[in-house]
Amino acid sequence: MPDATIQRPAWAGLRVALVHDWLTGMRGGEKVLESICRLFPDAPLYTLLHVPGSVSPLIESRAIHTSLIQRLPQAVRRYREYLPLFPVAIEQFDFDHVDLIISTSHCAAKSVVKTGRAVHLCYCHSPMRYAWDQFDAYFGPERLGRWPSALARQVMAWMARWDRDTAHRVDMYLANSHYVAGRIARYYNRRATVLHPPVDTDFFTPAGATPAPDFLVVSALVPYKRLDVAIDAANRAHAPLVVVGSGPDEARLRARAGATVTFAGSLEGDALRDRYRRARAVLLPGEEDFGIVPVEAMACGRPVIALGTGGATETVVPGVTGRLVEPGVEAFAAALQEFDDAAFDPAVIRAHAERFAAARFESAFAGAVTAALGAGAVC
Repeated sequence: MPDATIQRPAWAGLRVALVHDWLTGMRGGEKVLESICRLFPDAPLYTLLHVPGSVSPLIESRAIHTSLIQRLPQAVRRYREYLPLFPVAIEQFDFDHVDLIISTSHCAAKSVVKTGRAVHLCYCHSPMRYAWDQFDAYFGPERLGRWPSALARQVMAWMARWDRDTAHRVDMYLANSHYVAGRIARYYNRRATVLHPPVDTDFFTPAGATPAPDFLVVSALVPYKRLDVAIDAANRAHAPLVVVGSGPDEARLRARAGATVTFAGSLEGDALRDRYRRARAVLLPGEEDFGIVPVEAMACGRPVIALGTGGATETVVPGVTGRLVEPGVEAFAAALQEFDDAAFDPAVIRAHAERFAAARFESAFAGAVTAALGAGAVC
């Protein structure tokens, strides 16, 4: 991979700070952060919460500054319950010494307070999902009960107002998809340039082996990922499904899984790549802002069956790299029953995935930083 740190004329000598919501695992957002860390090897990292050892060595090697959330009781396990405190926590960071702030945000990171001279570039994975349009998936009555849900709705309405009112703190937005750029326009009344996230296509590669008969889901086990749809579809189609991932929804999902569904836990590195390579197809049952898992699967030459809305429509080419399906268990069950992986060419799928290579992302991101600095007249 080209070393993007060799030439940095636009920001050489500037004091740079990176901001990320929280560091609790290597998911899509953290892989974006990892690429940004390569561009800014000396920049300190500010985050609400850090679980040591949970992210890559490149990220762990930074000077990492955490917020008051880190010091709250059982924060590592229960940090999501402290969501109403996130505004206070993210605003406590002092950036008086900083010329350039780069945030990667799906919750609160974009709302840091900057000085007048600093330029703030935000790579936005999504406006705060649970406060805007996915409240029921997280805090609906069927999950919390009637009265706790009603209380949570009042809190999330306040969080949505705060999220909207702090959108002006960002000088330039980058969105991870056209879908998210639309949400930024709708909720923040701001324009965003689309830059798709990076995928390590040097690591995720085809193996050439005959795939197993199993379908695969790779996901955090949280409500909005809609793993329940994939599991119910596998139950209905009597299709073998392997679920890779962990999260607070695990017990609920295990309880609804039939005999053909197995849980493999969290996998990384070679073990995850091996699962991709051996999958008959990889499923994406929920509406994703972008969805890095389908692209990792395609980099391994495997087709994808995805919900035909959101970010998947920007990565999956129907009939070429996979299939887009209508919402609902019946549609996914029918797709599993009818799916013929032999109809897809692994080499063609792989070539499509190379459009999302990390080197391309880092080059484009460096250009965006240069543009942001020029617009902000930082010297």
